[in-house]
Amino acid sequence: MNKQRPIGQEPVSLATVAAQAGVSVATVSRIVNGETRRASAETVERVQKLVAALGYRPNHVGRTLRRRESRVVAMLSPNLDNPAMAAIAASVETALRSAGYVMILCDTHDRADLQDEYLHVMRSQVVQGYIVVNPVRSEALSDSVARGDPMVFVGRRNPDGGGAFVGIDNRRAGEDAANHLWERGIRNLAVIHPTQGSSATRDRVGGFITRLEELGLPDEAVRKAEAPGLSHLEVGYSAAQRLVDGKPWPEGLFCPSDLMAYGAYRLALETGVRIPEDCRIVGVDDNKLNAWIAPWLTSVHIPYADFGAKVVDQLQALWAGEQPSEQLLPHTLIVR
Repeated sequence: MNKQRPIGQEPVSLATVAAQAGVSVATVSRIVNGETRRASAETVERVQKLVAALGYRPNHVGRTLRRRESRVVAMLSPNLDNPAMAAIAASVETALRSAGYVMILCDTHDRADLQDEYLHVMRSQVVQGYIVVNPVRSEALSDSVARGDPMVFVGRRNPDGGGAFVGIDNRRAGEDAANHLWERGIRNLAVIHPTQGSSATRDRVGGFITRLEELGLPDEAVRKAEAPGLSHLEVGYSAAQRLVDGKPWPEGLFCPSDLMAYGAYRLALETGVRIPEDCRIVGVDDNKLNAWIAPWLTSVHIPYADFGAKVVDQLQALWAGEQPSEQLLPHTLIVR
């Protein structure tokens, strides 16, 4: 019958169990942690009975601090109301859970101060690794990278350069959008983007414009407009307003995210512009909602469902002491 330790009594130590079992502390430690092959069956049984009788409880916190193996991973992601961010989070959580890890999810709202706050708090919780989705430059992030904390960047690369990365070739995504519109004979082209553009957004827009230049359309011939803000829905609407203020709509419009395309579409509805008859819009993400609410939107499909397994692979490589690497997943243009 198991004895219960009275309230307030000091916890039973490994040394106490070892002394009563007549074995070393190391032997007891291995047995309570499930490593029984190096001890005889009789020793294992004796130690297990004493553990139960004395009420010994392993100090998981202490072991975590010694080994830095909490099996908890922190994900920092901005703007979780964005379906793309939610899709990445769901994919990574599933992959981590399958590998035996627990994920803590933090919304940074694309703010450097919140990103730093979460990095400090998660470090105090002895998390085993970090996944930073669409990072922004910040002091704590630079410090974490400098310390060599296991960290995988997703969507956007490390703003300081280097590090493990999972994402797509964003410049190529922009090029594919340009090719699609060009092949349909559209030459009156435009692009809208956020004023506070991320590296991913800049790469997509840059790839779009560069490809059009290669095809023979000079940079100045491509109309451009931007708008401030973190909500791509609002940015898309406002940037489209600036683009067509006193001017006709372009025949082809590239938006570096589907949410921006939704915003531009709202303005088109309000002004009597038919999409895609009057203006063909191309976005990026291929949001699952497109099949329901945006059958007019051609979009670059990003395989977010596959991100999770790649992120876990990158983390496990870092835990094994391997050098950081990049994992680019293939994207596909979904024509509608």
